[in-house]
Amino acid sequence: MRFLRVLARGLLYMLPRKRAVGAEVEEDQVTDGAQTKKAKVESSNSVASEAAVSEYSHMSPRKMDGEVNGNSVTEIDEDLHSRQLAVYGRETMRRLFASNVLVSGLNGLGAEIAKNLVLAGIKSITLQDAQSVEMWDLSSNFFLSEEDIGKNRASACVQKLQELNNAVLVSALTEELAVEHLSDFQAVVFTDISLDKAIKFDDYCHNHQPPISFVKAEVRGLFGSVFCDFGPQFTVVDVDGEEPHAGIIASISNDNPALVSCVDDERLEFQDGDLVVFSEIHGMSELNDGKPRKVKNARPYSFTLEEDTTNFGTYEKGGIVTQVKQPKILQFKPLRESLKDPGDFLLSDFSKFDRPPLLHLAFQALDKFKQDYGRYPVAGSKDDAQRLMNFAVSINENSGDNKLEEIDEKLFSIFANGSGAILNPMAAIFGGIVGQEVVKACSGKFHPLFQFFYFDSIESLPVEPLEPNDVKPLNCRYDAQISVFGSKLQKKMEEANIFMVGSGALGCEFLKNLALMGVSCSRKGKLTITDDDVIEKSNLSRQFLFRDWNIGQAKSTVAASAAGSINSSLHIEALQNRACPETENVFNDAFWESLNVVINALDNVNARMYMDMRCLYFQKPLLESGTLGAKCNTQMVIPHLTENYGASRDPPEKQAPMCTVHSFPHNIDHCLTWARSEFEGLLEKTPSEVNTFLSNPSEYASAMRKAGDAQARDLLQRVIECLDKERCDTFQDCITWARIKFEDYFSNRVKQLTFTFPEDSATSTGAPFWSAPKRFPHALQFSASDPGHLHFIMAASILRAETFGISIPDWAKNTEKLVDAVNKVLVPDFQPKKGVKIVTDEKATNLSSASLDDAAVINDLITNLEECAKKLPAGFKMKPIQFEKDDDTNYHMDLIAGLANMRARNYSIPEVDKLKAKFIAGRIIPAIATSTAMATGFVCLELYKVLSGGHKVEDYRNTFANLALPLFSMAEPVPPKVIKHQDMSWTVWDRWIIKGDLTLSELLQWLKARGLNAYSISCGTSLLYNSMFPRHKDRLGKKVADVAKEVAKLEVPSYRRHLDVVVACEDDDDNDIDIPLVSIYFR
Repeated sequence: MRFLRVLARGLLYMLPRKRAVGAEVEEDQVTDGAQTKKAKVESSNSVASEAAVSEYSHMSPRKMDGEVNGNSVTEIDEDLHSRQLAVYGRETMRRLFASNVLVSGLNGLGAEIAKNLVLAGIKSITLQDAQSVEMWDLSSNFFLSEEDIGKNRASACVQKLQELNNAVLVSALTEELAVEHLSDFQAVVFTDISLDKAIKFDDYCHNHQPPISFVKAEVRGLFGSVFCDFGPQFTVVDVDGEEPHAGIIASISNDNPALVSCVDDERLEFQDGDLVVFSEIHGMSELNDGKPRKVKNARPYSFTLEEDTTNFGTYEKGGIVTQVKQPKILQFKPLRESLKDPGDFLLSDFSKFDRPPLLHLAFQALDKFKQDYGRYPVAGSKDDAQRLMNFAVSINENSGDNKLEEIDEKLFSIFANGSGAILNPMAAIFGGIVGQEVVKACSGKFHPLFQFFYFDSIESLPVEPLEPNDVKPLNCRYDAQISVFGSKLQKKMEEANIFMVGSGALGCEFLKNLALMGVSCSRKGKLTITDDDVIEKSNLSRQFLFRDWNIGQAKSTVAASAAGSINSSLHIEALQNRACPETENVFNDAFWESLNVVINALDNVNARMYMDMRCLYFQKPLLESGTLGAKCNTQMVIPHLTENYGASRDPPEKQAPMCTVHSFPHNIDHCLTWARSEFEGLLEKTPSEVNTFLSNPSEYASAMRKAGDAQARDLLQRVIECLDKERCDTFQDCITWARIKFEDYFSNRVKQLTFTFPEDSATSTGAPFWSAPKRFPHALQFSASDPGHLHFIMAASILRAETFGISIPDWAKNTEKLVDAVNKVLVPDFQPKKGVKIVTDEKATNLSSASLDDAAVINDLITNLEECAKKLPAGFKMKPIQFEKDDDTNYHMDLIAGLANMRARNYSIPEVDKLKAKFIAGRIIPAIATSTAMATGFVCLELYKVLSGGHKVEDYRNTFANLALPLFSMAEPVPPKVIKHQDMSWTVWDRWIIKGDLTLSELLQWLKARGLNAYSISCGTSLLYNSMFPRHKDRLGKKVADVAKEVAKLEVPSYRRHLDVVVACEDDDDNDIDIPLVSIYFR
């Protein structure tokens, strides 16, 4: 997805890390003291069970490698949790699997938190709630329906929560909560509790041995709060979740302090104060001792080292410098103390710099109101708003040094009006935040909130003030939402026509939100969703509308059905079309013109760019969002108010040069890129090329002769090899092929490379050829006793057999018998040759070089190929293999990991396990449920504004958030660039519409009248008119539509009344003027 990367990187260091007064202690090493306790989970339904677990939130991750309380560690289902593993890693996942969590208060916020934790895969979750379901709850708790009214809130949620993850024990506690219950858990969350009780429970948790992590969260209308207390000393094992930064050393000085310079392959990401370790240094070997050393004066490609290297050996070559990530100990204060002295607050919006202290006071005043009156303020009641204000004034007067000079009465009035409502978007946001805090509490992964966080979105309210009658309850499921936004906006939402593209992780969350909000829930409204994908097992860990029995079914159909079960009034149509130019007959002009809003739930930039282009064209609001692990961003694209999505683009990701990947890798990513390429070449592209030839030999030969280049020559050589000397008829042939491939890849090629470029080689400038970042390779000697060597042979031979349609014998996976078969293979001797050309130019895009006799060689190759074809059995076809990363039984990742790791051994690069190889080679996008839910909540707060109408650009918010830090950054969208000409002005949102069947000459005159001299008119990729071409003057008298049909071969569909042309213009001073797209309505 496309992130505001530059902004985000800057904000990590620009934003003050708002922390409370409680001390933070840096620690060089985590203590090993493991503490355990028994946890008992009682179910209020017919199921009751006990489970012994360990408390891991305060211990070293090393304790997780072996056993949990004497029992073997729970097996991680990598097919299910692969995207989550890419964020957390195995150790964090094991800690989650050993954690028992209590969620008290099953309102909408509690349901969101519970959903995220069950998807994450904790060991058990206990839902505590003594209240019964009311109609009011249906505004935000998606597990509840009308049939549940009157039932206990916790019990009503158990079954649907359990369906999300059968590996998690879900139980209900329906009695009032007592302190004694809390000792059963590693973390407890409260969403609906008085401050008095919260203080009592937190005191117990804070002083418990070991401490129990305590989270209090609350959503009231458009306001929310979180408080965290993880105990007197909480160890954060990994503060940000990022991979340790590294650099390749170019030189180190013998100085005090020493200057370390790195190659300019990539910028260093070190910061002053970071600790680093060195390895693989030649010469100054004293630095290879593994001792962490401190970085000073960090620069893009160098830094100084807090070390005197004057008497060290002289640096010769090589070396890697790697950041050492330090654990951190946080000293949390209990709620009792933090209420009086909250310290600094974590900010989310700099335009509301003074808001958190006001909200800190407001939530305390609301608690006092509830305590005295036994209810929340009535929406629209001025008396209740004044009562709340009086409580606030009283509390403020007794706040000592934290007393506020001024209290915003309008803000408190808004707070009072919505205080009884739990809005779904707010629940989604805080459900994501709190869910992540619980993961931190159970694992030590990522930096916790420290300690209060407040947020509001009052700019989401309608522009026009609400009257008391607008917010009166209608005895319907949307009453809570109506109490905040009024019945008029509710009607607009129900009648909205929405187009949502994508129904994966973001899509599932959006559908849940929209159903609860009542969007498109009348016959006048309609929600159209489309997604051409089907459900896979790996989707189930975050795409919560899907179940394991839905695997293989269409995502959009299943998601639409599930959303309909949340709200039966939802008027939804599910399609399986990809939104692209080829489906514009489905999503035609009439469809687009009927829309109110478009919501993207996509996972790739190209699709986003297309949707952006369509929304620009039809001037429709586009609500954009995306996630990457614990990070998320949202962007509002509002007609005429904001810039469009495509107005700013991230720079393309840096690609390793082809010669680096092919001959000079220096990290595991290069090895995996090469491995994926070889996999596809051997098992997909070459077999497909063979089948193309066999399906029509004469046509194939003609195509190769016509191409006549080095690429055609190489293709023919590969096809001949596959059908001749590398052809396999038996499984033993496949083993022979795999063994010889091993020798070719990891021995012969390396011998040739080091023969052509010996270790002491120099470049044309006299510099050492094998200088950083190049690594001098060493050939491997095959050994059947090496598990890595043998596993490569196994995977390669099985997949080779598959491409030739050869049955795989049972003994193929028996290592002893495989060794016997491998030992039968005769491996030809290899001698390096002189004059072999190896590409070293980093700018080269092709490793094949053309030669003058390519055409003659191609003719000979075609003759040889035709001879090979005569020897094939009748009807012979190969079976190309398409890479599938998410099936651990298909040997695809086994082969790719084997290829990459053997190559890594050649170059002394650290190897990776199959899971890490899958992340890199499979280009898996890290994803977790918490950031996904939060992103959709932020977007739906913006949806209120769009559907309400009349909001200015300063009311909208783009968001970047990183739950790992945590960091929240909200800002106004950027307005579109305005172009001015004479007395006219326009932006990218404008399109000039001309009605009438104009000639080219009339179009030129229409523009001339506006001071614009058109010199070029094009339609699609065709040029209709250019003033430089004399023959184009003959077209001036013709209709634009006729010229477009004649020249551009444009057939305007019957449903469309216009065609679009792009016109290049100058003003009278010959300055180019970018004008909007011109639409000519000729029908």
